[in-house]
Amino acid sequence: MEFTVAKKSDIEELVEMRMLYIFEYFKEVTDAQAQEIKKQLPDYFKKHMGQDMTAFIAREQDKMVATAILIKMEKPANPKFVKGIIGEVLSVYTCKEYRRQGIAKQLMKMLISYSKEQGFDFIELKASEDGYPLYKSVGFVDEKISYALMKYII
Repeated sequence: MEFTVAKKSDIEELVEMRMLYIFEYFKEVTDAQAQEIKKQLPDYFKKHMGQDMTAFIAREQDKMVATAILIKMEKPANPKFVKGIIGEVLSVYTCKEYRRQGIAKQLMKMLISYSKEQGFDFIELKASEDGYPLYKSVGFVDEKISYALMKYII
């Protein structure tokens, strides 16, 4: 098993892995939405890879079998992030036949190490029920917040 950071030449496989993730975790996705998403992803990866997005991947004999994506965000500093650099983890996904072998755990350890080297204040994520034990095992903690998480849908 090879663990590495994705390159531009990996974009096609990253798109496929992201789509597998979407189909598994967003059961309500329509065909029209899936087509639109798949159309957007290559340009997103080309634009952001090596800038504010790093994809950690695992390969088995030239086949991408797992991913973990880190988005770097810079915000005005405050007491909770004094450097103003935070990360968000997305698309932690392992192909079904490779699960429960420690692959995602290894990718998360790489992602955490990279984030420390890059001077991030913290990394956050939204854990699925399946992923929760993995994230706890590598040191993520539940965040208790005193405000309501909200969004405005355009």
